[in-house]
Amino acid sequence: MEYKSSDETVELPAFFADLVRCETRLYNALNDSLRARHGIVTSQFEGLRFLRDRPRARVADLAAEFAIGVGATSKSVDRLEKQGWVVRLPNPADRRSSLLALTAEGTRLVVAAEETVAAELAELMGGTLDSASLSTAAHVFRKLRAALEGNRIGTPTG
Repeated sequence: MEYKSSDETVELPAFFADLVRCETRLYNALNDSLRARHGIVTSQFEGLRFLRDRPRARVADLAAEFAIGVGATSKSVDRLEKQGWVVRLPNPADRRSSLLALTAEGTRLVVAAEETVAAELAELMGGTLDSASLSTAAHVFRKLRAALEGNRIGTPTG
């Protein structure tokens, strides 16, 4: 299937393949750097960063943000809790769920890891894309993500 604009034709399956391969390679590169420097992987960094930016989120909030199942998210939080980076607090509004908070150690870890991620991404993307291209790409993916999330496309069932 192709998408035709006034000046260019884009093969959508090829575009999708490029998109997925870029994401995979960037994710793997971040995994390697985060594991070597901080003893965590990208998914743990993303979860810690989410909890830093949204204190007292629930497991369901994490699952919705990352479009993964609640069960898998709960197991991931269990691992973060076991490492001493996250604590579960009683949810006064709903006894069936807990609120999540970073510990002081979790906060220190996410701040240090964020510096590593920023430097790694600057090297990987900034060395390839000029400022205008990077800005355009960021805008395009923000718009695509908003449309997908707004229409609840790709949300796990169960």
